[in-house]
Amino acid sequence: MAFGSTWRRGDRLPAEVTSFVGRTAELADVQRLLAQARMVTLVGPGGVGKTRLALRSVAEASARFADGVHLVELSGLKGAELLPNAVSEALGLPEQAGRPQVDAVVEYVAERELLLVLDTCEHLLDACALLADLLLPQAPRLTILATSRQALDVPGEHVLPVPPLPLPEAEGDAVEGALELFVQRARAAVPGFRLNDANRAHAVALCRRLDGIPLAIELASVRLRALPLDHLVARLTDTFALLAGSRLTTLPRHQTLRTTIGWSHELCTPPERLLWARLSVFAGDFDLSAAEAVCADAELPVESVLEHLISLVDKSVVLRVGEQGTRYRLLDTIREFGAEWLTSLGEQDAVRERHIACYRARLMQLGLKFTTSEQPRLHRELAAEEDNLRAALEYAIERGEVLRMTLVMSAYWAVSGRPAEAAHWMEKGFGDHPGSHRKNRAWNLAMYAMFAGHQGTPERAITAAQEALELAAEFEDDAIAALGAGGYGVALSYRGDHEEALEQLRFAEEKSVTAGHPLPPLMSSLGLSVAHVLARRPDEAIAECDRTIELLGPGSGECFIQGFSYVMRGLAHFMCGRPDLSAAALRRAAGLQSQRGDVLGLAHVLSILAWLAVDAGRHRRAAWLFGAASTHWSLVGRTILLGNPMMQSMQEKSVAATRSALGEERYAQLFEQGVRLPSQRAIDFAAGDQDALPPDPPAYGDRAASRADALTRREREVAALVAQGLSNREIAERLVISKRTADAHVEHILAKLGFSSRSEIAAMVSGAASSRGTPPDPHPGQRLPR
Repeated sequence: MAFGSTWRRGDRLPAEVTSFVGRTAELADVQRLLAQARMVTLVGPGGVGKTRLALRSVAEASARFADGVHLVELSGLKGAELLPNAVSEALGLPEQAGRPQVDAVVEYVAERELLLVLDTCEHLLDACALLADLLLPQAPRLTILATSRQALDVPGEHVLPVPPLPLPEAEGDAVEGALELFVQRARAAVPGFRLNDANRAHAVALCRRLDGIPLAIELASVRLRALPLDHLVARLTDTFALLAGSRLTTLPRHQTLRTTIGWSHELCTPPERLLWARLSVFAGDFDLSAAEAVCADAELPVESVLEHLISLVDKSVVLRVGEQGTRYRLLDTIREFGAEWLTSLGEQDAVRERHIACYRARLMQLGLKFTTSEQPRLHRELAAEEDNLRAALEYAIERGEVLRMTLVMSAYWAVSGRPAEAAHWMEKGFGDHPGSHRKNRAWNLAMYAMFAGHQGTPERAITAAQEALELAAEFEDDAIAALGAGGYGVALSYRGDHEEALEQLRFAEEKSVTAGHPLPPLMSSLGLSVAHVLARRPDEAIAECDRTIELLGPGSGECFIQGFSYVMRGLAHFMCGRPDLSAAALRRAAGLQSQRGDVLGLAHVLSILAWLAVDAGRHRRAAWLFGAASTHWSLVGRTILLGNPMMQSMQEKSVAATRSALGEERYAQLFEQGVRLPSQRAIDFAAGDQDALPPDPPAYGDRAASRADALTRREREVAALVAQGLSNREIAERLVISKRTADAHVEHILAKLGFSSRSEIAAMVSGAASSRGTPPDPHPGQRLPR
């Protein structure tokens, strides 16, 4: 996944897969502070539940923030320099061309009312503090909620310690706090578990031994699958004594959690411990094939990895995540413990080397299939691995091999539209041992020229391209020469040196013939189409676009090169006065660009379609499109094509005509409606050639019906019975299934829908029935007794 995610009022928050227990006082405190303070930090040790408390608090406070709530998950981010990029991803901002990304963040939040959640700040404490100190004074309606193991020490910061759950003082106390959490998790681990006079003393003792730390309690409760509660408590006591004496350097606030994890570690078999240690090299989540590639060797055969991975999932050491449950993740504290164990085994370097090799192989697949119909699928698969791709880059830096990684990552960065990140990592490689790996350096310089050009920094692009061409001549490598000259030409074109740009691009075209690789001919052709458009030669640009598509072959599903080419084609047809051909090309471009979430490409599409609407006298449509385009341009920041005087003149002329036709007041009203269109609805509106805005998002009843449709037939039956107020045992009896199966169905429904209570299931059933105009079926299913 990327580092950030966003939700707005009415949207479903990240799903709570287990019930939320207690924290009534803390929730009230967070709500109070969010209402009166602009910087709130939840502070506490690892595993105490800071993130869970923050997400639940945000769910209750989100309605107060007109521009939504934006979550920045920082646990997978290793370098402080990429913090602005992570925040940008959460805000939905693409990379900015030619200026620091943090400037784009400041500009975006300055005029908006939003809540920014910075989760897990402790390893980036100074960077997070500097960011908060920069944003808060310049964005008067911004509120920041942070979670960290220590305060950020930012002026105006309100720190709220998150304590462990309350412990039962006596055996007769109410079942709440730590004891309530243990009972609920014990029931999930061992269906039928009940707290009674016979086991209450052991349960209370366990909660006390674990100091009420939620993660520790959850880890312990899972052990009930293997051990009776009294044995569990006795075993835990022995392990505390064992590990407390061997961890004297551990911070006191970490000792209990570390002891708990260490104790869970000792309950694993030796192969499970080894797999746990090796899995610690993954950042974020991972899939089974990666686990097998990275963790297997003669000591841990590949065919045994799945078996041990499932066992670690059962023991709550590894979490199963993702919509299909096919990806896995270690909690940060568990990963840290595994990393220490891996270092003590002396295996860190070897396992990291296999991690690099695993993701290099995947990236190479995208590079090999970059110009084919496989490109979109391979890009989507790699997008789920972003944390691990960045971790592999970090490991490669430590080994002095970063240019090998950046070279194979170039295709991914290109399709993702991230020239600034590409340049950032390549520059790290250029600074290390400039005299070594000269062939890799040459390839990277050629790609860097392209990325720097698209960043809006043509001088840096030209300098890199010149060195790449010198090395290409030395190596007699036509592929490097073609790519380097292509980047050189595009950079010159952006700078306005059109004749010199065309000369370089024709040289790139010549070298691409003998390059022996399909990419150089395509990139030189694409570069020529850009250069012709910027040089006001639209017919030549169209001819070059035709050549680009011909090079890809009929029926190609490739989306990056085609998407950019169709934007150029649409722009060129517009310049030639061919509205139908222009609109057709731009609609094709919109479909291709939206597969990658290319904000810059879509901004061009929306703007040019607006110009076409003006020429056709469809001024209401034009005003909506201008509004929608302005939102996309504001996300991009400095533009490239519309920054060109010719393009700017076209924009100003079309806007003036629309204002004149509609009047200032009506234009402003329609423009604002376009601004507020979500991106996908704006794309649908533009591509559909409509003269009326698409309908608003579905009402609650429609959303409820949609959620109900996501359930299986049996799950809908169970949900209907939950809505009638039946207990799980009563549901089991009604459907003639076991109580354990009924428990599982209810838990699956809660997890699938992101609900945390049975009342939410009941509300969903009622809403779905109202939407469909039918009452909920009081007797679902075919197996009910008559």
